[in-house]
Amino acid sequence: MSLSRLALSIAESPTLKLNEEARILRSQGQDVINLGIGEPKNRTPIPAILSATSRLSTGDVKYTPTDGLPTLKKAIIGYTEENYGRVVRPENVVVTAGAKQAIHSLLFTLLDPHDEVILMAPYWVSYPEMVRMVGGVPVIVMPEEGTFLPRLQDIKRAITSRTKAVILNSPNNPSGMIFPEEFVAGLVELCERKDLYLIADDIYHKLVFDGQRAAPAYGFTPKDIESSRIIVVNGISKTYGMTGFRIGWAVGPRAVVKVMTNVLAQTTSCASAISQVAAEGALTGSQSYVESLRVTIQNNRDVVMQELTGVSSVCTARPQGAFYCLPDFRHYNQDSAALASFLLKKALVVTVPGKDFGMEGHLRLSFSGSVKDLTEGVARIKWALDPNSPNEIYIGDRQLVRDWL
Repeated sequence: MSLSRLALSIAESPTLKLNEEARILRSQGQDVINLGIGEPKNRTPIPAILSATSRLSTGDVKYTPTDGLPTLKKAIIGYTEENYGRVVRPENVVVTAGAKQAIHSLLFTLLDPHDEVILMAPYWVSYPEMVRMVGGVPVIVMPEEGTFLPRLQDIKRAITSRTKAVILNSPNNPSGMIFPEEFVAGLVELCERKDLYLIADDIYHKLVFDGQRAAPAYGFTPKDIESSRIIVVNGISKTYGMTGFRIGWAVGPRAVVKVMTNVLAQTTSCASAISQVAAEGALTGSQSYVESLRVTIQNNRDVVMQELTGVSSVCTARPQGAFYCLPDFRHYNQDSAALASFLLKKALVVTVPGKDFGMEGHLRLSFSGSVKDLTEGVARIKWALDPNSPNEIYIGDRQLVRDWL
């Protein structure tokens, strides 16, 4: 069987793979705790449900315009003005089947073969693979030792004649770090001066803690939407906990949005009409759901940080947003994939290897689940790794004895 070498070169999504492994173990009756999935446990906001139900009751569920329903685009325009202080037109907005599709279609629109995209480690696992899928080359800039923040001078040094774009994700998946305002300002100035696209993945921008704010890239350029190289990607999956609806969008210059729309027209035609109506309901309805989710996630952050302090020799930077932390487990194992596999096998806890985020020796833990899962999950990790913990633990109704330390 002959298959595309490009397709074969694309790595399997580690998060989706681990989620599937967890599902299989659960179906076998295993008491698995999933600290790998980036999915809030909230209920869908009522305004979104009512909007979707209202459209369903009409029986009028057909194709929509490729770039999105006009009413949803109007809601996104309002969201952009409220949260970014930018007035945009419908021609500057394109709706996609999730923010992931927005990024992929945008990279397809911007890159020629061998064009380079600068990614700052730790980065979301899909960025390098999506760059490769459209023939581009991911260029990784590592953070300063002991931090999750790269230096601007290192980004400058990574720029070549083939560099086309930089991706900024703040708050960051997987570290939960919010990039400082002075860094974002410097990055915007650099990209504008070098005529590079700055792709701002703002999917977590409202899930911030302790009164902090994720500074929007738009705040650091005097240029208007048409002349700026900033393109903002967002969606409803994280802020509203509506992961299954698969609605995202991109806001950028009309010329970019027009080509993105052509790409989408030849691939998915349009996003689901029902999901778009639900997204409109979420954006235009009461925003108390967002604050409620944010407070819940912040409380979860506090719980998981407290629990991790009990695991000796594990260093964890305090997340400022999103719902992930990226503890350093190199004291126990330099190979994060081997460590994640060990924890799943021995402790029935799903984690995600830091290697897939560009941070070998770390594990990404999601604190989007329940407090019970967080406390028990970290307790299992401590039992499996920390020699100072008791040798026995109960998982469900089974007593397990640690015999490998």
